Amino acid sequence: MLIFSILFLLLSNAVSSSSSERPISSYAISDADLLDNTKRWDKSILYSRVAIIILVYSTMLCWMSLNIEALDSGIAIYGGLFHLTSTSQIFQIFILLLSAAILQLTAFYPRKVWVKEHSTIINLLFKRFIYNTRQIINQNGEQFKITEYPLIVLFTVTGAIFLQSSSDLVSIFLSIELQSYGLYLLSTIYRNSEEATGGGLTYFLLGGLSSCFILLGISLLYANSGTTNLDGLYIITSLSDLACIANSLDNSTLNNTVDYVENSIWYKGEYIDASLVILSVGFLFKISAAPFHFWSPDVYDAIPTIVTTFVAIVAKISILILLLELVHYTTNSYFVLQTNTSSFAGWMVNSNYTWSLSLLYSSFLSLIIGTVVGLTQFRIKRLFAFSTISHIGFILLALTINSIESIQAFIFYLMQYSISNLNAFIIIISIGYSLYYYINDNKEFNLLKDKNNSPIQLISQMKGYFEINSYLALSLAITIFSFAGIPPLVGFFAKQMVLSAALDSGYVFLTLVAILTSVIGAVYYLGIIKQVFFDKSEYKINPVIFEKKLKGFSILSRLEEGNKEVVLFKYRNIVLSSYLTITISILTLIIMLFIFTPKEWLNLANILALILWNS
Repeated sequence: MLIFSILFLLLSNAVSSSSSERPISSYAISDADLLDNTKRWDKSILYSRVAIIILVYSTMLCWMSLNIEALDSGIAIYGGLFHLTSTSQIFQIFILLLSAAILQLTAFYPRKVWVKEHSTIINLLFKRFIYNTRQIINQNGEQFKITEYPLIVLFTVTGAIFLQSSSDLVSIFLSIELQSYGLYLLSTIYRNSEEATGGGLTYFLLGGLSSCFILLGISLLYANSGTTNLDGLYIITSLSDLACIANSLDNSTLNNTVDYVENSIWYKGEYIDASLVILSVGFLFKISAAPFHFWSPDVYDAIPTIVTTFVAIVAKISILILLLELVHYTTNSYFVLQTNTSSFAGWMVNSNYTWSLSLLYSSFLSLIIGTVVGLTQFRIKRLFAFSTISHIGFILLALTINSIESIQAFIFYLMQYSISNLNAFIIIISIGYSLYYYINDNKEFNLLKDKNNSPIQLISQMKGYFEINSYLALSLAITIFSFAGIPPLVGFFAKQMVLSAALDSGYVFLTLVAILTSVIGAVYYLGIIKQVFFDKSEYKINPVIFEKKLKGFSILSRLEEGNKEVVLFKYRNIVLSSYLTITISILTLIIMLFIFTPKEWLNLANILALILWNS
């Protein structure tokens, strides 16, 4: 469905008039140029809305095809290149919904005029409102001038869906490159922004380096195992584990079996572990986990906030789901699981080294670096980047433990953090839109680069914002408190589940580190809250807007020609569009009211964990 939709959108874009793609002159705008660019803005918004419909329809198809009982062991398609499981299907639905929510930012104008007495259903049906739309609704916004944006988003989503269902080393590499190329293009799609171009170039170069590690790991795996299919790799790792167990036990029958295996197979288990470590380095680059995190703060801060929202959320989910299945099946031997002797499993857990321990080291470094370095940040998106690194530490900790409880914690943490992160970025974007009729004499703010694409760049820009829009400020506070793990918000329960799984598995030291870093990380979260709620606002109403630009709007009857009424409005009548307010409200209520409806989320995570563990 996604592929056919992308092809049709590309075809429609190719056959559209080339005259509508002329750029706006900064010196003089003729009526013809204005008309052409208005058509281009309309086409860009139309493509975004069509892309949302495509994503919602694809979600319905995934939901209709989801059958947990039938997918206990999964379904292999295309000769084993892809493996559909209940876990991959659920997260496909999750990615599609998140992408549709992000595309709303380019599918609708962010502001509107709302006058209570003229906003009844009758007036909306029988009257037409005319006002200076270019100034009020942000029609000239850069995000509405790029028709390719929704197309690239659909390409990236397609790569993400393929990646989390990949069951072959070849399909893994092709899928991750399809996803990555889309992200590179998204980062540099604002061609007039030097910061976005530089950030996208950095992302491209280091992303290419990470792809080299992935390709090297795949090559070594193929050279040592002779197969590119992950099922064959799982069997080979199980045979390697069987050899290690037998060599440590005094069992002549088992040792004879292992001697036959070792004489018949040319591989060594240590080579596979080393190859998987190299492969994991490339994946850790992609998800910006320490010590391969250094690119993410610069890239997040340089590219436009709308693009950062997509890069920071959707790009990581598919890789983490692939890592979940890779860790689970390569660290759980088939022979150990089928053996009734409990000493076998105990020996494997306590003595055998596996490649997934490298993820544990990365988790430790991510917790430390994401927390400590985040304390020094004063730019909001860099702070969110280090916050993401810290939360990646919790996710990798749950991933490495690899028990039923930890898999449940992993799934729940990944879903709730993606929702909270999406809400935080949408709120930051909305704050920038809501400051349209305010001015600030702070020279530091006025000297910021790329203000059109990222209006809110500094934490200090939100000083006293509670006085301007108390509802939006409260939503931001709830989301940030969830990041910090304050009860009874959903972030608290996610961290509690990960820490409980870590303690049950004997990771006492890492649990203490996670608790300590979580407490320290609350410092920079509370710093944002302090400036939003307790500092004095530096903004004041800009009188020039109402004297020269806005003044009022006209109401024309749709039935009677020439029946015109002029209505004056105040700055308070310029509000955020309904799509922003509704989306933020829903996400905030999910974060805040989880304690009242925890059954569905926890049951979903528990069922997926049990299916994965028993498959």
